[in-house]
Amino acid sequence: MPLYGKAAAVLLVVAVALLLLRTLVGSLEPRFVFFPTKGEDETPARFGLRYQAVTLTTADGERLSAWQLEPEQPRAAVVYFHGNGGNLSLWLPVFAALHMQGVRVLAVDYRGYGLSTGTPTEDGVYRDAEAAVRHAAAHRTPGLPLVFWGRSLGAPIAAFAARVVTPDAVVLESGFPDKASVARSQPVLRALNLFGRYRFSTVELLRDFPRPVLVMHGDADSIVPFALGEELFERIDAHKEFVRISGADHNDFFSVNHTAYWTPVLAFLDRLTR
Repeated sequence: MPLYGKAAAVLLVVAVALLLLRTLVGSLEPRFVFFPTKGEDETPARFGLRYQAVTLTTADGERLSAWQLEPEQPRAAVVYFHGNGGNLSLWLPVFAALHMQGVRVLAVDYRGYGLSTGTPTEDGVYRDAEAAVRHAAAHRTPGLPLVFWGRSLGAPIAAFAARVVTPDAVVLESGFPDKASVARSQPVLRALNLFGRYRFSTVELLRDFPRPVLVMHGDADSIVPFALGEELFERIDAHKEFVRISGADHNDFFSVNHTAYWTPVLAFLDRLTR
């Protein structure tokens, strides 16, 4: 076989191998990103909280389970996008704490989570976010600040939502600049990310956002390193504030009694009404 023929054969083999690797990584990627729990074990009724169970329908026909928690005199309305694990029942203590601080909360389970139909993908959860914020915008109270709040994987989802409906502010908690930055410190994940389709770029999705952004991160975060929270903050082009929660890991600082957490959060929300 002529030399050019051998080179062409090698290139063909490499191209096929790369295509197969991309296909394999693409099929496995959702399992590395999403960790849903089916069902609903508890509701806000456990805390004696007034709430309404809401079903949202996405543009592609999925039906999403959501809760609307209603305090007596809300200081702000939050659409809350939770992290990549569990379901609404797992995140109930967070919603209850927000409610106790006088925050109206619309919390939604992404497709494939809790009682929601479908299977999660990056594009899919963005459609879920669109359904949630369009519902919130249609039912908002005049004069009450509307805030999109994203936690961990919810950060890029909240950022996407802000491109659909412009809120009065965005809160990003334990977030990251993009998926590549999370994989960067782990050689295997970094290599696989080259063939992945998901981007989850919080920074790009928030580009040109015209309202305030609050970034919060625990400096002992063992899941999303604190340095990524700092990088996210630095790369956001917006009117922004950063809160460092000393000694906090990824999931241990949102209790209602954690003043280092709630003092700056509530001050941020209250400034939106001025």
